[in-house]
Amino acid sequence: MKSMAVWNEGDWIAAIAATALFAFLIVGALIATRKSEEFVGHPRGLFVLFYAEMWERFSYYGMRALLILYLTKFWLFGDGKSNLIYGAYTSLVYITPVLGGYLADRWLGQRKAVVFGGLLLALGHLFMAYEGLQGATDPLVKQADPAINVFWLALALICVGSGFLKANISVIVGQLYAMRDIRRDAAYTIFYMGVNVGAALGTILVGYLGETIGWSWGFGLAGIGMVLGLIIFMIGKPALRGQGEPPKPLVGSREWVLYGTGFAAVAVLWFLLQYQGIIQNLLIVSGVAMLLYTLYEAFKLPKEPRERMFAILFLIALNPVFWGLFEQAGGSLSLYTDRYVDRAGVPTSLFQSINPIYIVLLGPIFAALWQWLGKRGLEPSAPAKFGLALAQVGLSFLVFVWGARAVGIENMTPVIFVFLIYFFATTGELCLSPVGLSAMTRLAPLHLGSFIMGAWFYMTAVGNFVAGKIGEATGGESGEMSKELTLDIYTRIGWITIGVAVVVMVLARWVKRWMHLDTLEDRVTPADQAAIHGGGEGENVEGALPGRA
Repeated sequence: MKSMAVWNEGDWIAAIAATALFAFLIVGALIATRKSEEFVGHPRGLFVLFYAEMWERFSYYGMRALLILYLTKFWLFGDGKSNLIYGAYTSLVYITPVLGGYLADRWLGQRKAVVFGGLLLALGHLFMAYEGLQGATDPLVKQADPAINVFWLALALICVGSGFLKANISVIVGQLYAMRDIRRDAAYTIFYMGVNVGAALGTILVGYLGETIGWSWGFGLAGIGMVLGLIIFMIGKPALRGQGEPPKPLVGSREWVLYGTGFAAVAVLWFLLQYQGIIQNLLIVSGVAMLLYTLYEAFKLPKEPRERMFAILFLIALNPVFWGLFEQAGGSLSLYTDRYVDRAGVPTSLFQSINPIYIVLLGPIFAALWQWLGKRGLEPSAPAKFGLALAQVGLSFLVFVWGARAVGIENMTPVIFVFLIYFFATTGELCLSPVGLSAMTRLAPLHLGSFIMGAWFYMTAVGNFVAGKIGEATGGESGEMSKELTLDIYTRIGWITIGVAVVVMVLARWVKRWMHLDTLEDRVTPADQAAIHGGGEGENVEGALPGRA
């Protein structure tokens, strides 16, 4: 144990994060013991979901902060290959919500899906703590260690666990509010802050332990965080007001068959993670299939719900552009920071906490801004906000490149430009991610709620794989990152994204018309009626609007 007299910046940051985590635990305990059904104007269930997701993100982002460094420094993969593995893994994390959302919609219900996903995630993070062979310096010897199969299994468990948890916990948030409740966007921003409190604290504490004490210490802490999140969710069940239950009672062995499907998916992903080239083709094929199915469902609907589906498709299609740039944070930007930025001794992984910290600080400002503009009829539409998001993330890379070149390519990049690239990327994220989550739950027909949320995460998956390919390109032909080449690629993708943003802003007014916001209360379709009444439970339409998906 270090004496405080010799602590460096990284030690102090970790100590502050540990103190903040303790404070959040106290606040969570106070909310849990309240008898009131509301807290600061929102249902208490929102804060159960807030804390459950906070711990889940603590584990996921803590592990994510270490992954690219773990691949290059422990498993000794090359830079290009490590970026590709990182992109493949993060893409699968976001594609599996299609499976989890579909099974929850049809049979399992969102609450049971979240519990099952949490169990898989806890197992995955704990398996990451197993390292195997120590001290090998030859990449071929290291990667021949049988323990690498445990590593692939851990990644597969985390991917599938996230698939069952991510889409469904977001849907439950939407179920706590009426369709035209003006608190919905604010609720998703609060929820998104929970995501990022966990992400910030997890990145700092898991990253600090992993880089300074040992990889297994960091990954082990991530597993403990996931277990705590699962416990909070299960204890907080009454605050969810019965939302997220199975659409029909699960009879016989059906529930266990559904869980077996999840374990079968783990086996498939264990294989895919080792052969990343296959994933690109699967993304294309499954993406086309998903588009055709969405259009098939859309053309069965009346005019207004059908046009809302077209608006959904437009917004979802922008996901890969944004996340392809944004997700450089955990890949090429992390390696760049490790090698070419003047970090003053701060562990590389801790810099990934900048983004979630910005969101915690800026999230309330954006939530208040949207409400203030909304009351005055000045709030930008969801498509316009997406255009603003793309412009900002493109600008973030151009600012970073300018800063790196301004001091000379032969010199270390000043750390202020790492803070700036994260700042503009974060303001862009706040214009896209919580707005997109809210739009999906508002615009989707009730009987397709989790599927549409899964489709949202699917296109985020495509963006993550694109990010991996961009990161792979920074390795050039040799597979090892080059500073000059990386900055050239960052310049190119920055300008392309700003060009896309201009086109989106021009089209925004037409897409807004497809959303038919003035008739959202009337959006229950015949298929929704069947979903509502199919179980013979007799809910009326009004009562079901904020309820089952």
